[in-house]
Amino acid sequence: MERDVYLQSAEAHCERLGCKLTALRRRVLELVLEYDGVVKAYQVLADLQKERGVAAPPTVYRALDFLVEQGLLHRVDALNGFVVCNHFECSHESLILVCEDCGRVEELDAGQGLAAVRDAAGAVAFNIKPQNLVLAGTCRACHA
Repeated sequence: MERDVYLQSAEAHCERLGCKLTALRRRVLELVLEYDGVVKAYQVLADLQKERGVAAPPTVYRALDFLVEQGLLHRVDALNGFVVCNHFECSHESLILVCEDCGRVEELDAGQGLAAVRDAAGAVAFNIKPQNLVLAGTCRACHA
């Protein structure tokens, strides 16, 4: 999705949810959108500090947390960072494919794939919490 269209859709999405994409939250989202792949909070903080001179880490973390809560970003604990969700209109668990060569990230809806895992875990009375799964490998462009 093109950047401006994504931002307009994100703003409308937040309004539907009854929350506001404030100027700071929007700017943090814009900064995340400038990166390909996984973005670390300290990268966003550094970019914001270059622009504004002073930006406190808690401010950036709160904005990132908000964007995750609204489904606009996914927190990827395994990579200690965040990725943009391109289909935030629906609630889903993601399969995040990370190219080890170029760092490109592709997000897929993992709901159907996790159903079998959930069923197997449920058979032994184990409940799996919602999560995003990360798989590392090589993208099409790097593989060629």
